[in-house]
Amino acid sequence: MAQLTQLESKLAEVMGLAQAAQKATARVSKLVEDKEVAQTLERMGEESAETEERCARLGDELDGKKTALSKKARETRSEAEQMMKTYLSGDADALDGLEFLIMTEAGELGHVDIVQTLNKRAKNPQIRELVKWVQPIQKRHVQQIRQAALKLAAEEDPNEPAD
Repeated sequence: MAQLTQLESKLAEVMGLAQAAQKATARVSKLVEDKEVAQTLERMGEESAETEERCARLGDELDGKKTALSKKARETRSEAEQMMKTYLSGDADALDGLEFLIMTEAGELGHVDIVQTLNKRAKNPQIRELVKWVQPIQKRHVQQIRQAALKLAAEEDPNEPAD
């Protein structure tokens, strides 16, 4: 199997995080009661699927590295899913779910930013186009999830005993 460059490895991580985000948004949408938030989560999942597809298409163009890219993406997805299982175990509620997504969406944005920075020297036009497309989406995801979590937190009784 071909060895990935730093840039290709980070691209694979973006792909794996997009795969995991689809499962995470579906999981958290089952915890929320607010229809608007549920719709936002559904849209986020769809956009994550599109990100995954775009990364996979880029991987198809990497000479002999498609398998290595897919393997790295699977590893990243698996790690993220394990983190989700730990964080959202048993008695997780909607606020727990949104808090988890705050972390994961920020992580996804960070990975996209790293890909962008690495690509400044590599100058790969396909990666530049991917970043140009996905970066504003990830920024919106971070903002929307943060707003949803803060809205829900404002509705909580701060004096109620924690679980």
